[in-house]
Amino acid sequence: MILRILLFLIINFGGLFIGGLFTGEGVPSDWYQNLNKAPWTPPGWVFGAAWTTIMICFSVYMAILWKKITLKNLLYLYIAEFILNVIWNPLFFHFKWINVALLSISLLTILIIYMAVSLRVEMRYKTLLIFPYLIWLIIATSLNGYIVLYN
Repeated sequence: MILRILLFLIINFGGLFIGGLFTGEGVPSDWYQNLNKAPWTPPGWVFGAAWTTIMICFSVYMAILWKKITLKNLLYLYIAEFILNVIWNPLFFHFKWINVALLSISLLTILIIYMAVSLRVEMRYKTLLIFPYLIWLIIATSLNGYIVLYN
């Protein structure tokens, strides 16, 4: 179990790292600073704290789930989640395709909702481990949506 958690931690934080490579200047960039952002946009440090918590919880969730369901189906869900998560940064910050980034994060949110709902029987109370991810995605989707609507 510990090895599976470590493996998912490495993969998940690796995905954040890869996405981060495409962030460029990111939040401090002139482009981002000049966008009309939602009034509920959290300060920059919240993003790092949120993603650290999310990836720890999600790694434990995936490590537990790995033993409970058909690996082939879980692998497809996980690969889709990983790709959607990683591509948001380049779509939003590098290419500045805020509409496509909104589509990406919306699909990721739907996928995480699907995972939480469809796997709740196998995971029971451990489904709570995916809630930080889901809550953050709802917030992040609303932030991206606001930027699409007001820029």
